[in-house]
Amino acid sequence: MANKINYYNKSMEILKDIRDLPKKPTLLLHACCGPCSCYPLTFLCPLFDVTIFFNNSNIYPSEEYYRRLNELKKLLEIYKRDYGFDVKIIETKYDNDSYNVDLEPYKDQPEGTDRCFICFEKRMDEAFKFANENGFDYFTTVMTISRQKNGQKLNEIGAKLQQKYQNTKYFFSDFKKKNGAEIGRQLKNKYGLYQQLYCGCKYTYEKLQRKLNDEKAA
Repeated sequence: MANKINYYNKSMEILKDIRDLPKKPTLLLHACCGPCSCYPLTFLCPLFDVTIFFNNSNIYPSEEYYRRLNELKKLLEIYKRDYGFDVKIIETKYDNDSYNVDLEPYKDQPEGTDRCFICFEKRMDEAFKFANENGFDYFTTVMTISRQKNGQKLNEIGAKLQQKYQNTKYFFSDFKKKNGAEIGRQLKNKYGLYQQLYCGCKYTYEKLQRKLNDEKAA
């Protein structure tokens, strides 16, 4: 098995290079929800001009999608009020049916395998393409904050996409490191953000419903 790369250290190397720049570089940040964005925004906003890209048609059902989107908007209002970070958000059209065409063949796989990797890359590719076409200096995703997501795989996808979209650099990250996950949890509780019970897709939603039904029947 190949040695794991320390992507937190790689993020520190990038920050060292930009820390003394006369102007903040621009960064497009893929975000999936408010709770996962708390710490990455705290980490990134002091050194980057951050814009969020919300392209999460994987989320099911639609009520859940809009609830997560609205919680993220609530968080951005708090960050502007409390820290002065004016983070804009770009929303794409929600289309769960079309999105699931690529995932359906893998619907029976457990979470954390090929279906998830395809889902990561679909969203990261669309967001990276937007960053590349709109002059952003960097792109990254909040998803490395999650202990349930494969940070090595996420950064491998980012490195691959950087070769495809060469005008924008990929910001390597492992936001959960150095107590990032715990700080994010504390901020989520402080701001009273809704914490979802499943990753987001139709297949994890259905698994959750089966679990809840089994618990009721027990």
